[in-house]
Amino acid sequence: MANCRSPSGLLREVEDHARGAVAYGRIGCWLLAIAVALPLAAQAQETPDEHDIVVSVRRDAQAVVIDGNWLVDAAPQYAWDVLTDYDHMAAFVSSLSASHIVARSGGKLEVEQTSHFGIGPFRYQFDTVRDVELIAQREIRSTLIRGDMKASTFTTRLVPDGGETRVFVHGRFIPDRWIPPLIGTAMLGSETRKQFAELRAEILRRTRRATPGGSASG
Repeated sequence: MANCRSPSGLLREVEDHARGAVAYGRIGCWLLAIAVALPLAAQAQETPDEHDIVVSVRRDAQAVVIDGNWLVDAAPQYAWDVLTDYDHMAAFVSSLSASHIVARSGGKLEVEQTSHFGIGPFRYQFDTVRDVELIAQREIRSTLIRGDMKASTFTTRLVPDGGETRVFVHGRFIPDRWIPPLIGTAMLGSETRKQFAELRAEILRRTRRATPGGSASG
């Protein structure tokens, strides 16, 4: 009889189990909602010219490694003008809240930017200052000086491809905050692909504006 519980005790135990089941169910529904919403959000953000943009995002210990490449129907000079237009970049890249050049010295720039992206219920903002080295119409090397990351290096290369230009990007950064491992990697890939598509759209827009007859490659 020592292990018997009173009716009121049994009732409380049943209520506790019920509350736990409801809470567990809510967490499960919340995670399921994120899992379903992410691919739907990626589809909603996708534009017709994103399908051929190659993006790979992977973890390497604490670092996130990003590789990408894409082709644009424009001469290297037009791609270069857009990729180095830091003072106006926030106007055509939606993940940037602010972007401007704070110092120039020969073929080097100091660039300050504020970027943002979201992963389910999480919202991230990064304020950074970067040292940018320019090798005219060929390569852009960006290294973090200070900001909301532990480290960051990116290299962008422009390679002529017939009358077009192929852009290769390789980057590695160590965030200063927790990013969900699987969902975060998928969302970073989606955001990076979207950013490349926006850059390409701006290159094409400026090329058509500058080229008689509206031909992109001229």
